[in-house]
Amino acid sequence: MTSERLGTGIGWRPEIADAVERMPGIDWVEVVAENTCPGHLPDSLLRLRERGVTVVPHGVSLGLGGADRPDEDRLAALAERVAALGAPLVTEHIAFVRAGGPRTASPVLEAGHLLPVPRTRDALDVLCENVRIAQAALPVPLAVENIAALVSWPGEEMTEGQFLYDLVDRTGVRLLIDVANLHTNHVNRGEDPAEALAGLPVEAIAYVHVAGGFERDGVWHDSHAHPVPPAVLDILTGLASRTAPPGVLLERDENFPEPAELERELAAIRTAVAAGGAVAGGPWEPSPAAPAPEVPDATRQRVGLAQTAVLSSLVAGTPVPEGFDRVRMGVQARALAAKRADVVAKLAPELPEILGAGYRAAFLAYASERPMTDGYRRDALEFAGDLLRKGRPEDWASRRRLDQWWQERAGSAPRRSLARRVLRRG
Repeated sequence: MTSERLGTGIGWRPEIADAVERMPGIDWVEVVAENTCPGHLPDSLLRLRERGVTVVPHGVSLGLGGADRPDEDRLAALAERVAALGAPLVTEHIAFVRAGGPRTASPVLEAGHLLPVPRTRDALDVLCENVRIAQAALPVPLAVENIAALVSWPGEEMTEGQFLYDLVDRTGVRLLIDVANLHTNHVNRGEDPAEALAGLPVEAIAYVHVAGGFERDGVWHDSHAHPVPPAVLDILTGLASRTAPPGVLLERDENFPEPAELERELAAIRTAVAAGGAVAGGPWEPSPAAPAPEVPDATRQRVGLAQTAVLSSLVAGTPVPEGFDRVRMGVQARALAAKRADVVAKLAPELPEILGAGYRAAFLAYASERPMTDGYRRDALEFAGDLLRKGRPEDWASRRRLDQWWQERAGSAPRRSLARRVLRRG
């Protein structure tokens, strides 16, 4: 359970795979766990592993901060990826990504995004139990990441530092600290990064994320598609003045620049860490976690009802819960819809090709009426079916192409053409 010395790394993405293989000084890479298939790992990752480059899977869909216990199938899939990659640790997020279900007597809703957990004792109790469940199911140590947030929960009972300190103390989990997210929370929530760092159990840090974003109308968007700003590097230096992080990783998910620019950003990250000047300590050994009683279902229900009200407001147009900033909730809702449109376009590039310039407006109109309930791939299929049932697109040739696309993916059994059914009704 000791801390792995990772060094300097970069988020591996297919778009920059060749460039990453050629970059000097890359000690390790991180991959999105859900985007890898254990039996069919990309050749680039296999070559990196053969060279001794460590590969760490980074999960995005467990929803450890959600009201429900972690899904056993998702945990098993994450464990399979750990084994396939020979990873020394695995990471996830302190977030909820879905809400609803039997506990709340409401449909299950998917956010398609990481949403903040309220810093309350109820939410901490649930998170700690969920983390312990995940730790028991995974073959290597788990580290969890602080997330960026556009909105704040009313009535919070702890600072981020206190929340994370108690989480580590009660579970022995490691931390993945994203300094870009500390900057995001500074701009969006008025939280002082220095105070946040001062409250962290830095000895539990497994590694650090560094990423860029942009500010619009006083809101910082953690885009992972822009250069790392000086303010984020300053926070990294502040962290490195307290502890030498075992690993530091550059994240970039979109709008990939030339390899030379990525190498310059990596050099700036190394410089920021060196400017901190902290000396690496010995391996961290967590204190044994004390046995904890099972979280009462009433506690999970309270957390679940609160999270469902928030998510429903963001994706289903229900009223904004009391105490939340309505403007910020609107910004978050639009960001979630935009992300749905972007991810569906990536997973199903045929859809924007078929619909042309009208794709985005059509998808956003669909998203305003239909919350996501079963992931992005199902979302793409339901979007296409919804268009066809409405007799769209109006161009018959495009509608036939969309109908063919839908039929090929709607299931193993032959499906009757939606386009023809709509035409017959008309």
